[in-house]
Amino acid sequence: MADVQVKLVKSLIGSKKDQIATAHALGLHKIGDVSVQPNNPQTLGKVKKIQHLIDVTEA
Repeated sequence: MADVQVKLVKSLIGSKKDQIATAHALGLHKIGDVSVQPNNPQTLGKVKKIQHLIDVTEA
C-alpha cells in the first residue's frame, strides 16, 4: 500500500483534547509538522477525526 503524507496546517489551540491526542498520535505537534503514515483504516480514521486541521497527500 502507498503511504499518506499528513501536514498540520491549523493550530491545535482551542481543539478538543481527543483531537489534540489524535494529532500527537500522528506525530503532529506544531503547525508545519509533516508525518508519513501507512495508508490503512486506522490512519484514515485518525485523519477523518482531524481533517479540518490537516492537509493530506499521497506520499
